[in-house]
Amino acid sequence: MKIAEDIKYVGVNDKKIDLFEGQYVVPNGMAYNSYLIADKEIAVMDAVDGRFVGEWLQNVERALGELGRTAPEYLVVQHMEPDHSAGIAAFMEKYGSARLVSSAKAFQMMKNFFGTDFEERRVVVKEGDSLSLGVHNLTFISAPMVHWPEVILTYDVASRVLFSADAFGKFGALDADEDWDCEARRYYFGIVGKYGAQVQALLKKASALDIEVICSLHGPVLNENLSFYIDLYNTWSAYASETNGIAIAYTSVYGNTKKAVELLADALKKRGVQNLEVMDLAREDMAECVEAAFRYPKIVLASTTYNAEVFPFMRNFLLDLAERGWKNKTVAFIENGSWAPMAEKTMRKLLEPCKSLSFAENNVTIMSALSEANKARIEALADELS
Repeated sequence: MKIAEDIKYVGVNDKKIDLFEGQYVVPNGMAYNSYLIADKEIAVMDAVDGRFVGEWLQNVERALGELGRTAPEYLVVQHMEPDHSAGIAAFMEKYGSARLVSSAKAFQMMKNFFGTDFEERRVVVKEGDSLSLGVHNLTFISAPMVHWPEVILTYDVASRVLFSADAFGKFGALDADEDWDCEARRYYFGIVGKYGAQVQALLKKASALDIEVICSLHGPVLNENLSFYIDLYNTWSAYASETNGIAIAYTSVYGNTKKAVELLADALKKRGVQNLEVMDLAREDMAECVEAAFRYPKIVLASTTYNAEVFPFMRNFLLDLAERGWKNKTVAFIENGSWAPMAEKTMRKLLEPCKSLSFAENNVTIMSALSEANKARIEALADELS
């Protein structure tokens, strides 16, 4: 696949993976992207996951053969996470004269991963450094904690391509028939979401560049409507709400809390709320639920009391939000408890690390089953939220 003049795709698709990073469901697989820049000197951009190193090296060798070349001069390592770095040692062994280009922090990590930092063959780069391949001049951009501390991005001046490491990545193999923003949103909030300030800093640097193509390490090459993708990343990393609407996340043991949620959802629809997402935390993909919590400006948390606290799925959900720096939201509560309701108190405590939250006034406490007073309170909460 041709990316731009003199730039070819040499990455791989993973159709067998079920969980990315051991926790994210990826029904449409994953792409581990790598790119080859052909010039007077040749640079390969990043490696791939360990299970695909052989296939990747074959792709590189094939691309070299099409150019009438036998070896690249450089391997640029932007990110040391193993799904991108596992092939480094094999590459360096296969191409004995190639040099390794990366940040100082990355070379420290390499020693931990491979027992060597390739001292005799390394090129250490930092913010603003450049590497000329001939026509193509690579400029390096430091991007610490997007989402590891060693990360660099690379801008090719000649082709106006930004090699963006994990930024602008998404779940799904390259041939996945799905919208970018859905799986990119789930990817961002699951993996990068904690580091919004660092992403904002990176976007500020990127705004000074004339970018025509974005090549991430996961997902498709972005070469049209770049403002759409950049604007979404700006919204996400600023912890702003993307869609005007309401999310409702609930857990229910015997169905009474669920009935309350259904009543509230119906009441909100009658009041004209169009974007309404209701999530059963026990049954839905938790990463999708986290994504929705970031997407909407308002959320209702509905849970039974459990072991004098809150139901485990709700606890895990709120811990995920707090861990990712969730903020700038309006929160309402529905709690249930047969003799000593404690869910709301526990949920509030779990949300203490989250900043800039406002709380609804018409929260609902159910004692076992819905009462007429509960139903009236739900109507009042619907008025308040809508």
